[in-house]
Amino acid sequence: MKRRAKIIELDEVVVKFAGDSGDGIQLTGSQFSDTSAFIGNDLSTFPDYPAEIRAPQGTIAGVSGFQIHIGQKEIQTPGDQADVLVAMNPAALKANLKWLKDGATIILDVDNFDNKHYKKAGYVEDPLHDNSLEGYTVIKAPITNLSLATVREFGLDRRTAEKTRNQFVSGMLFWLFNRDIKIGEEFIRDKFKGKTDLINANIAVLHAGYNYSETVDAIAATFQVPPAKKGKGLYRNINGNIALAWGLLAAAEKSGRPLFLGSYPITPASEILQEIAKMKSLNAIAFQAEDEIAGITSAIGASFAGRLGVTSTSGPGLALKGEAIDLAVITELPLVIIDVQRGGPSTGLPTKTEQADLLQALYGRHGESPCVVLAASTPANCFEYAFMAAKLAIEHMTPVILLSDGYLANGSELWKIPRVRSLPAITPPLVEENDTYYQPYARDPKTLARYWALPGQKGLRHRIGGLEKADVTGEVSYDPFNHEVMTLIRNEKIEWIVDHIPRQKIIGKASGDLLVVGWGGTYGPLLSAVSDMQEEGKSISLAQFNYINPLPTNVEEIFGNFKKIIVCELNLGQFATYLRGKLPQYKYLQYNKVQGLPFFISELKAKFNHILEEE
Repeated sequence: MKRRAKIIELDEVVVKFAGDSGDGIQLTGSQFSDTSAFIGNDLSTFPDYPAEIRAPQGTIAGVSGFQIHIGQKEIQTPGDQADVLVAMNPAALKANLKWLKDGATIILDVDNFDNKHYKKAGYVEDPLHDNSLEGYTVIKAPITNLSLATVREFGLDRRTAEKTRNQFVSGMLFWLFNRDIKIGEEFIRDKFKGKTDLINANIAVLHAGYNYSETVDAIAATFQVPPAKKGKGLYRNINGNIALAWGLLAAAEKSGRPLFLGSYPITPASEILQEIAKMKSLNAIAFQAEDEIAGITSAIGASFAGRLGVTSTSGPGLALKGEAIDLAVITELPLVIIDVQRGGPSTGLPTKTEQADLLQALYGRHGESPCVVLAASTPANCFEYAFMAAKLAIEHMTPVILLSDGYLANGSELWKIPRVRSLPAITPPLVEENDTYYQPYARDPKTLARYWALPGQKGLRHRIGGLEKADVTGEVSYDPFNHEVMTLIRNEKIEWIVDHIPRQKIIGKASGDLLVVGWGGTYGPLLSAVSDMQEEGKSISLAQFNYINPLPTNVEEIFGNFKKIIVCELNLGQFATYLRGKLPQYKYLQYNKVQGLPFFISELKAKFNHILEEE
């Protein structure tokens, strides 16, 4: 019998999905995210993958998670704690109970809550009867058995049938959040296009979950999150890796230089390679190399031939690419190196986020080899900074390292799709054929960039390579004074780029008691914490850096207007160390975290309040 539940309207809500890797947790989270975006909610997501590829089922090590924060207001983070947890087994419950708000709703697949699964999760007592769930609204749903019963008529094998359970969960959430179930049906049709049996089975289970929720007495109320008020435009849900790929494609179109990506697969950057591989229709080439060194050297070769050369990697791969980055520095060819940072050192925490590659990006090469270093700060603006990295690389004939991280790469948010014609122009310093004045290392006086002659152009035969070059002529030179001249020019060329990047922005008043300094992917939590405290009347502002080398021109002016400065990073203080070298006249407090997790708003506010309360 269908019933009417009380509807509670919410400004925002945080939902966490958790279970084994084979439970379709990421798919369920993506489906809920896409549905939220479709109805107009603002959102931010945080997929949390297990580090072990084949961790034993039912264990803590094998728990896969997906957290999403949706709202009718602007959403900056996936949220600190969840309002709703879906736990497909005891390990998922145990791993995530500490991340729940008081009074949260917990949906359990009760079919997996037995002694066998308790033992795998490390439970000594039955969590359903030891009072550990007291204070929560617990919905014990027989998700596995009802899903299997629903798909029996479709003749699926047991393994395939069990994979439909995530749609039972989706059906429950469509009812719990008052969503149109037809949106879920379309998601399934698109996901399993051409596979009629799978489409019909999953849609049937989706409806089974929806109908179950209508009849179960444990759900006393449902929720509704109205659409966010956004400006007119075309929006979509996008993650950082896809945004990076699309930003590079847009830069290739604006510059007239076709894209070449030479890369070796590595977590969490592999999706960039996969996305570019789909774009042959845009004249993009994706080359999956046999190793990291082959990936970057192929990109340098493509750049020499006149393409936009790009390579993507994570921290271990950036270390292997160091010598080849030097080659791009001395040949002064445009090259974009994307580093999607993860927890280290060595293999470290390959599926977790960290900001520990900054000093490597700045200094991790032999010789004097300056590079431009940028950092994206949200999943959506990965598009903007990929585009900008390509623009700077091409127009200034230099390698540019763009830092992302696992949090940005896998997380997603609502993104307003720009029109390509609205993007800035990119002007390659190309040389016309038979230019009688061409010299390989003659330079544009405004940028110090050398001119770009392509192989096969008449009258422009020239030589470049890893040996030091004579100023202007490009002949091999071992002259000590020439080496110093060329070294200074390469460094000065990077410093001059400061005139081609924006001034640093401040969020809040231009002066005050405390300036919070962050860079890259910490933007969402830092902004949320600072904004909350500003509403409380605290004298606090935020400077989030995207341009790291060179630093914007007005940084010294900004820092001088605050009594205290605290640098917040997901490392042990690499940006703070860099700032002490560049602007040593200021004292830098630090707040650091290296847990493979993003900052939580609550911990940031506690730290900032403590500093403000000190004499």
